[in-house]
Amino acid sequence: MSVEKQIDYIEIPVTDLEKTREFLVAMFGWEFTEYGPDYFSFDDGRLSGGIRRAEEPAPASGVLIVFFSEDLERDYERVKELGATISQEIFDFPGGRRFHFVDPAGTEFAIWSNS
Repeated sequence: MSVEKQIDYIEIPVTDLEKTREFLVAMFGWEFTEYGPDYFSFDDGRLSGGIRRAEEPAPASGVLIVFFSEDLERDYERVKELGATISQEIFDFPGGRRFHFVDPAGTEFAIWSNS
């Protein structure tokens, strides 16, 4: 498959870079490279991207970034321990289950599992 038309990079607008970085490091073990006070980049091993300072969090009705989990209940509890709020409880869908959460800086994400 050609990589020409694959998603190559993702940027996440956040209102609090430090709070978001702390959450993503604690939750997923990500490492960041700083490019000034308004931008950090990451590489999670499959996809590269960045978090950039924004005046407002990304709207919940916008693009949703969904993470994969091998243990959905563990990660459900973990996001709450790290200060996120659950915006949609665990639900079933064809192929798996998932939940949505809002991180401490106000950005909504989801986590899914196929078990």
